[in-house]
Amino acid sequence: GIATGLAVTAVGGDILFIEATQMRGKGQLTLTGQLGDVMRESAQIAHSYVRSKADRLGIAPELFERTDVHVHVPAGAIPKDGPSAGLAMEMAMASLFSGRPVRGDVGMTGEVTLRGRILPVGGIKMKVLAAHRAGLKTVLLPKRNERDLEELPDEVREALEFVLIDHVDEALGLALEPAGSDQGQMPQVANG
Repeated sequence: GIATGLAVTAVGGDILFIEATQMRGKGQLTLTGQLGDVMRESAQIAHSYVRSKADRLGIAPELFERTDVHVHVPAGAIPKDGPSAGLAMEMAMASLFSGRPVRGDVGMTGEVTLRGRILPVGGIKMKVLAAHRAGLKTVLLPKRNERDLEELPDEVREALEFVLIDHVDEALGLALEPAGSDQGQMPQVANG
């Protein structure tokens, strides 16, 4: 349950690891990592969306009722609050519950609605430059941010694969590793 988000900080763009883990419990969601209200809402929306798509992801629906989820965005004491981490939170939770790892060479940005639509975000140039510096190969971006790619240096555009998406369902197939032969054999409680 780890996804690589892209963020804008006071000193430019940066990558942001979003971690999710689960443990026995009663369906509670815990959020940590100096998150502001907007990112807390993004995590709650991500959790609800993954629950609503349990069948599609091969997740036993009762798993949500007997496990607690903890989402953490480590980055020391740097406060994080912006409407662009929803997609990465979705992928971290989908990975956690489905048992399918998020590809390590994929970075992503975009806010998500409760119905799974991907909304455009700001700071695309800084975020993509951070992805390039970090050695990522693929960047998932909101389709409505396509025009922002024109601002990127040619060498960055040539080095990265950009996938423009409108809906979370498109990202699931792109960011998550393919299901293994043990799909459907969900552990009682697993760490992502």
